[in-house]
Amino acid sequence: MLGGGVGRRPQDAEGDPPGTLHMRSLTGGFKAAPQRGLTVRFGRGGGPEVELPVGEHDQWVSRRHGELTYHRRRWWLRNVGRQLVRLPGGRMMHNSTDPIPLDTGYTPVFVNGSSRRLHVVELHVTGWDARGSTPRRGAPTCPPRIWPLEDDERLLLVVLGQHYLLYEGNPRPLTYRRAAEQLAYLRPENGWNARRIEYRVELVRRRLDQAGFPYRLLHDRDSETVPSDNVLLHNLLEGLVGSTTLAPPDLALMNADPGEDDPDE
Repeated sequence: MLGGGVGRRPQDAEGDPPGTLHMRSLTGGFKAAPQRGLTVRFGRGGGPEVELPVGEHDQWVSRRHGELTYHRRRWWLRNVGRQLVRLPGGRMMHNSTDPIPLDTGYTPVFVNGSSRRLHVVELHVTGWDARGSTPRRGAPTCPPRIWPLEDDERLLLVVLGQHYLLYEGNPRPLTYRRAAEQLAYLRPENGWNARRIEYRVELVRRRLDQAGFPYRLLHDRDSETVPSDNVLLHNLLEGLVGSTTLAPPDLALMNADPGEDDPDE
């Protein structure tokens, strides 16, 4: 994140009207009050046509690369440059993409530059509850929701999700066949195979879906798009790792000696 408190609510946000837009790049900052039809722009070119400079020394960045327009009580982001604009979650915007409304709070926007560089524009929209809110610096921290797992389910999901627990980029689950090979070594007495793994994963998905898991875990026959089982398994692992239900120390389960639990052997 950039300096000056960007990434948190700006220091003066409490005195701003709801919907105020704060913009910041590496070389500057800009604030715009919510005003119907108002448009503010960012890009390489300075001067009156661009309120926020970004990537000033990179010719891959267009002089006017992006703009934000206020209407219907929202700021709408539009890419007007030649290079893609990237949003959190891997979402990308082409200059033919329809404008996207910003949520209140913090949103980083990345502009593709030369030599695989990414130029960041940090956006913050003051929420409707920002004024009059009480700081809670001394209040207890809210813990993440930890989802209950049985011991054998935890081991199974650690093996399947080991790339997620290493925090690799674009992780994918281990195949059931590869997972069965590792589990056969770790717990030979349990008779793990691909079919049994599939069955146990299905049970976990159904149980956590009923408990309110925030990611899609089941097939919806009424939906036009039917995700594959691999996508649903990815959702399961993303949610478990993101909630810290599964954490890097759990990888130690894969280093256990299969016979070490029985002291008499």
